[in-house]
Amino acid sequence: MLMKFRVLKIMVLAVAGISALSWVVMMLWNWLMPALFVGVRSIDFLQALGLLVLSKILFGGMRGHGGWHKHHDHHCHHRRWEKLTPEEREKFKHGLFGRRKHRDGAHGHVQDNKYSNKHDSNQEQV
Repeated sequence: MLMKFRVLKIMVLAVAGISALSWVVMMLWNWLMPALFVGVRSIDFLQALGLLVLSKILFGGMRGHGGWHKHHDHHCHHRRWEKLTPEEREKFKHGLFGRRKHRDGAHGHVQDNKYSNKHDSNQEQV
């Protein structure tokens, strides 16, 4: 009996959440789209729900764990990183972060890696 109540409670919360989200989409659409684009009509609640379903299909995938970053991909990249030799890792880091700005610990200012050697040699000449 308690399990049926819990399942019913979850179903009611899910329906309420989807309904609230559909209502928000409908209100935002009806507020923004006709004002921004000539010829766009207002939508009703069911069309907003359909828009949510369509966006889930197009952008979230159909497997239930949608989104851009998959958990499996993280493990795949981690395994690939572990297979690299230390020299390959350094080469990858240098290529990836070669032009990123870093903080110079001695002087406390930010400098660009590609100009750091020129900057240091200019200081010695002064």
